[in-house]
Amino acid sequence: MEPIDLKEFEWKTVVRRLTIDDFDALVAMQQRCFPGMPTWTREQIESQLAIFPEGQLCVEIDGKLAASSSSLILEYDPVLEWHNWKAVADNGYIRTHKPKGDTLYGIEIMVDPEFRGMKLSRRLYDARKELCRNRNLARIIIAGRIPGYHRQSEELSAREYIDRVVDKAFYDQVLTAQLANGFSVQGLIPNYLPSDTESCGYATYLEWPNLDYIPGARRRFHHAVEPIRVCVVQYEMRSVSSFDEFAKQCEFFLDVGSDYKCDFVLFPELFTTQLLSCVAANRPGLAARQLAEFTPQYLDFFTEMAVKYDVNVIGGSQFVVERDTLYNTSYLFGRDGSIGKQYKIHITPSERKWWGVTPGKRVEVFDTDCGPVAIQICYDIEFPELTRIAAQKGAQIVFVPFNTDTRHGYLRVRHCAQARCVENHIYVAISGCTGNLPFVENADIHYAQSGIFTPADAEFARDGVAAECNPNVETVIIHDLDFEQLRRHRESGTVQNWNDRRRDLYRVVYKEGDNQLEV
Repeated sequence: MEPIDLKEFEWKTVVRRLTIDDFDALVAMQQRCFPGMPTWTREQIESQLAIFPEGQLCVEIDGKLAASSSSLILEYDPVLEWHNWKAVADNGYIRTHKPKGDTLYGIEIMVDPEFRGMKLSRRLYDARKELCRNRNLARIIIAGRIPGYHRQSEELSAREYIDRVVDKAFYDQVLTAQLANGFSVQGLIPNYLPSDTESCGYATYLEWPNLDYIPGARRRFHHAVEPIRVCVVQYEMRSVSSFDEFAKQCEFFLDVGSDYKCDFVLFPELFTTQLLSCVAANRPGLAARQLAEFTPQYLDFFTEMAVKYDVNVIGGSQFVVERDTLYNTSYLFGRDGSIGKQYKIHITPSERKWWGVTPGKRVEVFDTDCGPVAIQICYDIEFPELTRIAAQKGAQIVFVPFNTDTRHGYLRVRHCAQARCVENHIYVAISGCTGNLPFVENADIHYAQSGIFTPADAEFARDGVAAECNPNVETVIIHDLDFEQLRRHRESGTVQNWNDRRRDLYRVVYKEGDNQLEV
C-alpha cells in the first residue's frame, strides 16, 4: 500500500482579504444567505476594496467562498446615526471611512448555509478584533439581524425576544453567535432593514470593547503576554460498536475545547485501538493492520472537526500501513484544514513484539497559527536528543500522546517530559488513556495522569506543573501557556541550560535524508 496522500484529506481553510474576483461567488452566497433581500453591486464592492481593502475579509474552504465580512473605520460620535447603516456606511460604498478614526464599524457578516455550524463567524470576528488591536481602535460596533424573531413576534416584543436570547432561553443564529464572540447589546434598532422579514425589520446595536486600546497611540504596543490555550484529553478506553460511536466520543471533547476557545486539543497515543472492539478478534499483528484500515475515516473525521470547531487537533496516534510497513503515526490537524504527521521514532519492545511496528526517521516541527510545535509519541520523549533537535528547529511546545499500562510506564513518560522542559526551556503536554479493553491484546489495561509541564523556575507554576488530571479518570485540563514568558526565561532564567551546553565536549549529531546535521 502506497503512503496516504494527506492532501486528499485536507480542507484548505484560509481567512483572507476579499478581491473583486470573488464578486460573483459573493453575490451567489448572499442570495443563499438572505433570500429576497438586495445584494451587493459590483460598484459597491469595488468601492469598498479601493477605500479599505483590509476591512473586507472572507473565509475560503478548498477554493470555495464560505463566509465574508465587510467593515470600515469611523470616528466614534454618540450622536451619529448608528442605527442607519445606509448613512453610516454610505449605502455600502464606505466613502465615510476615516483612516484615523477609533471605531471599526461592521457592515455585514454572512456564512454560506452549506458551511454553517463550523464557527466560521468566529474566525471573521477574531480577524476583525485583531485588526482593531493592530490599528489601536477602541471598539467594534455592529448592527445585527435577529432572524429568529419572526417566529416569536406574535407573542413577544423585539426587546423581550432579545432579552430571552441573552438569557439563553432562545437561540438566534445571528445574535447568539455575536454574544458568544464577546459583543454586548447596547440597543434595539427598528426599521433597520424593512425588507428583512425574518427580523421584522429590527436589528440589535452591539459593541465589542478593545481592552488593549491606548488613547493617543498610533499602533498597538507589544503584548507582555502571548497566551496559547491548550486542552489535554485524558481519554477512557471502552468498547465501541462502530467508528461512528468512536467519532461521537471524540467530537464531544472537541466541542468542549472549542467552547473554551482552545488553540490545541491533544488526544492520547493509539486511543483508536478501542476500534478493535468492533472488529473480529485476530492475532495482535493482524489486528494492528486491521486498525490501519480505519485510517482514511480517521483522517476525514479529524480534518473536518478541526475546521468545524476552529481548533488545532493532535489526533493522538493511529496505525498506518505504507508499502506494507506498519507505522505508529501522530497527525496534526490544523484549523486551517492542513494535516501534518510525525512517525514514532523509538519503538518499545512490546510494540515490536506484538504488532511489528517500524520506526520513523525524522523529527518534524510544524508551523501553526500559534507558533512552531513538535509531537513526540510516548517512548520518544524518553530520548533527550529528539527534543534537542525539535527545540533547535524552533518548537516551543512538545505534545506527547502516550499510552501506558502501569504507573511505572507513566512515570517514565512524566519525569522525562519534565526533564525536557528544563533542558530546552519549552512546554510539554502529555495525554494518556485510562480504562480497560478486555480481550484486546497489548492494549487491555491503561494508566494515566495527563498533564501540562513547564520549566522549573520562579516565574512558572510550583513543581513545574501548570495543570494535571486526577489519575485514571476521564477528564480534560485546560491551561494558558505564555510564549513570551518562555522567551524571557530562555534569555534570563535562573539557569540557562540551552545556552550553557558544552558543545566543545558533546553535540547531538543526526541525519535527515542524506544530510548530517548537529545541535
